[in-house]
Amino acid sequence: MVERSFLNGRLVLLVGIFGLILFLLPQTIALREGDCEVCVKAVNMFTATLSEETKKDTKRIEDEFKGFCKKAKNKEQRFCYYLGGMEDSATGILGELSKPISWSMPAEKICEKLKKKDAQICDLRYDKQIDLTTVDLKKLKVRDLKKILSDWDEECDGCLEKTDFIKRIEELKHKYVKTEL
Repeated sequence: MVERSFLNGRLVLLVGIFGLILFLLPQTIALREGDCEVCVKAVNMFTATLSEETKKDTKRIEDEFKGFCKKAKNKEQRFCYYLGGMEDSATGILGELSKPISWSMPAEKICEKLKKKDAQICDLRYDKQIDLTTVDLKKLKVRDLKKILSDWDEECDGCLEKTDFIKRIEELKHKYVKTEL
């Protein structure tokens, strides 16, 4: 009898834990503000190019997506690669995009579903834009300072310290940053 009540107690505990997991699971899967920014933007840009007729046919959606991907650049191109929209893509989960689009599902929900299939889709982020007229260069990371120079197609030969990169950016700032009077 003691053994049976012990087992019942464990069963109640397991059911409670399982219930808690089911309660918390949707909250961990749902997208937060800023999550999947590349996915959401790319899906919205792509669906805006589709006609109402095309949105009803999954095969046509997939063909149009492959055409969209041929013109894509940077982060959107990487997004296309992950979904299988590029010729050199290793995998293909276009059906996970085309079916929800044909059902008129919002981009955020589509990206939630894609995240379940391949988490790296939501790991894509746009590079933050730095306003050089207001930013304090001393507060930026060296990586960001190097990116500024790279965006300008400039190099910093002999730069070893953060102050070297800041000095180089200050030297070139007048050439690349337009200030309003």
